[in-house]
Amino acid sequence: MELIFDGHNDILLRLWMANDSSGQGYIEGMDTHIDAAKAKAGGLTGGFFAMFTPQQNATGEAILGTDPITMTDAQSATDAMIGIFQSLCREHPQIIRQCHNKEEIEAAMAAGIMAAVLHIEGAEAIAPDLSNLENYYRQGLRSIGPVWSRSNAFGHGVPFDFPGSPDQGAGLTQAGKNLIRACDEMGIMIDLSHLNEAGFWNIASLTSRPLIATHSNIHALSPSPRNLTDQQLAAIAESGGLVGLNFASGFLREDGEKTAATALDVMIRHLDYLLEHLGEDGVALGSDFDGAVIPEAIGTAAGLPNLTAAMADAGYGKALIAKICRQNWLDMIAKQIG
Repeated sequence: MELIFDGHNDILLRLWMANDSSGQGYIEGMDTHIDAAKAKAGGLTGGFFAMFTPQQNATGEAILGTDPITMTDAQSATDAMIGIFQSLCREHPQIIRQCHNKEEIEAAMAAGIMAAVLHIEGAEAIAPDLSNLENYYRQGLRSIGPVWSRSNAFGHGVPFDFPGSPDQGAGLTQAGKNLIRACDEMGIMIDLSHLNEAGFWNIASLTSRPLIATHSNIHALSPSPRNLTDQQLAAIAESGGLVGLNFASGFLREDGEKTAATALDVMIRHLDYLLEHLGEDGVALGSDFDGAVIPEAIGTAAGLPNLTAAMADAGYGKALIAKICRQNWLDMIAKQIG
């Protein structure tokens, strides 16, 4: 079975929404794409664990609305998710381990322990003056997506309308530009997923690091604003960057439907396109497990071998499959964060 390092999951959000402060649902199993048993069954042995703050409705229930949220709410949710994560790693060190660099990731994966790296999706928890960024770094934050699909102090995310262009809205604010420079200096990876096109080009002009989209797909194949244009892919390729294939059906399908009845060959078409434009070293996986509608042929993390089997059936050799499944992420992490 192929071992997999995944560019994006939302299991910490699911645990937080379930008021599971100890993360016990991850250990004992729950109705999610990822838990300890599903991960082991599917070969998922590492990944970026996202912390995303949803809107809340009048009764306090989490909803995926696109209205701005306050820094206070974002910090409260982010700190709670860090607490869940730290509890899991502390109480179950043979199941999940917090990692900060490639060496730690490889050691955990070799021991059969989930190698988990903290990521913030939408930087509302970060103060616009960046005064708390170092504190989050000390707690293990190694990757930030400046925006989710809503505006914040740092920039503007793309909406979820379909079909649509990513070229919607203004680029990064001055605070956003300062965030990019600070992350470059500290060794925090910047994730371009959810950014609009203006913000993408701002980052491309500001950073000397490879450009990364942890969980994005191809606009030419599925014209969602969340997906990458050929021009963006060319810039990522020129920088020596990487794109993680998003499993979300709405970003895979030509019709944009969010349906589990989405065939694996649709995912292979996106992988083929990424390989054509980025080369074998620029393509990885960014599942969006627990944050999206996933093709039923995969279903949960336990179904990941079905995707690797589809890669083999499509003519991908063992070396290429290993690159897509883990090695490209590990090599990029070494470049980005050590």
